[in-house]
Amino acid sequence: MSDTPAENVKPSFRSDVTVELVKHTAGDSDVLWAARVSTAGEQSLDELSKDPERSKGLINYLMRDRHGSPFEHNSMTFFISAPIFVFREFMRHRVGWSYNEESGRYRRLEPVFYIPDEERKLVQEGRPGKYVFVEGTQAQQELTGRVMSDAYLHAYEAYQEMLDAGVAREVARSVLPVGLYSSMYATCNARSLMHFLGLRTQHHDAKVPSFPQREIEMVGEKMEQHWAKLMPLTYAAFNANGRMAP
Repeated sequence: MSDTPAENVKPSFRSDVTVELVKHTAGDSDVLWAARVSTAGEQSLDELSKDPERSKGLINYLMRDRHGSPFEHNSMTFFISAPIFVFREFMRHRVGWSYNEESGRYRRLEPVFYIPDEERKLVQEGRPGKYVFVEGTQAQQELTGRVMSDAYLHAYEAYQEMLDAGVAREVARSVLPVGLYSSMYATCNARSLMHFLGLRTQHHDAKVPSFPQREIEMVGEKMEQHWAKLMPLTYAAFNANGRMAP
């Protein structure tokens, strides 16, 4: 099947991200089961839930004293749709993560692009290592939206022109910007997710400050919401102990 002609393609713009929990085998009982095997031998999950306060205390102890391996015996797979520049930051996280991203070699990439909304702070003040972001003016907001959309449209027209001329997708995609949306499956365990959240989100409970780019923080916040429901005791211990991965 040939690619859709350029005149039939209508670019769209987004300011959000998509994070869906596709599948999981993750619960607080997984942490307890793994931690107690060294002292109690083989146990059923029912036995591990008989004393909730003791279980809560054990998870908090593991988190506080940074016994990390019991938090690895679980799995969560997320479907994520976000701008490409978010994925380039995301894939700095390698330990405990697996990724599969859509391929521009085998399919025409859809013209969906990122433009920040009015809540995105646009202006950086201060020197490297000691800076803050502040609100942009209305003129800056309008300029950002106009320039980004014009650049996206021009880039996608060039991409489609090459495809229509028979140029291979893997070559034509070179003209596309990092503001293009891509999608991937990302699989992790609770320990690797905690490390990600410690670096890629800001939170009042964090012992160590983090300064993430807002767009990857948006992804992290949505992943955190899913994880908090799956492993509430582990999540509470993570926050109570400064949001540092064990």
